[in-house]
Amino acid sequence: MADEVQEDIMDSINREKIDVFHYAPQILSSFNPGVLLSTAAECETDSMTIGWGMIGVAWGKPIFITYVRLNRHTHTILAKNGEFTVNAPLAGLDDEANDRVRRIVVGCGRTSGRDIDKAARFGLTHVAGLDVTVPAIAELPLTLECKVIYERDQDISLLPDELRAKNYPPQVPGSALGANSDLHTEYYGEIVNAYIIR
Repeated sequence: MADEVQEDIMDSINREKIDVFHYAPQILSSFNPGVLLSTAAECETDSMTIGWGMIGVAWGKPIFITYVRLNRHTHTILAKNGEFTVNAPLAGLDDEANDRVRRIVVGCGRTSGRDIDKAARFGLTHVAGLDVTVPAIAELPLTLECKVIYERDQDISLLPDELRAKNYPPQVPGSALGANSDLHTEYYGEIVNAYIIR
């Protein structure tokens, strides 16, 4: 019965295909307070809030570049799968919807998937991806599906002292949320699909 209900929900989901570059300004402006980066592997899904990212073209492909600290639970899952979704809100939402989205974004940024099931805690509705095995998030319906085609760990020696001190304070353990001593892995994800969940 539960499977039948899930199929009925999936049948009612509409995805409006979009031109990612047309929506790039909206996605990038959503970094404050943040958008969700979702990953999934081995029957586990996790969404984390990101405030850094870039949309562009590399190797002739549309690319989303994101940064994930080495100690994050999302980093562990992404290393197993190599796929992710970027989930951003739509402009023009009413105030009540905006409040809910802000609560989701703030909550997913202040908690770890190691400790809680964020989908259950914050009421996230997972919508199956079309070209990736990672779900989109219905509450943040502007969705990019991405497959990692290149990754690298940061070389902190290449950063100016000011950025190192602000973003990688050595006295703050890597398990701390926000700025801490952990470096990031930089992921280049080919955008293989882009849509709005309706």
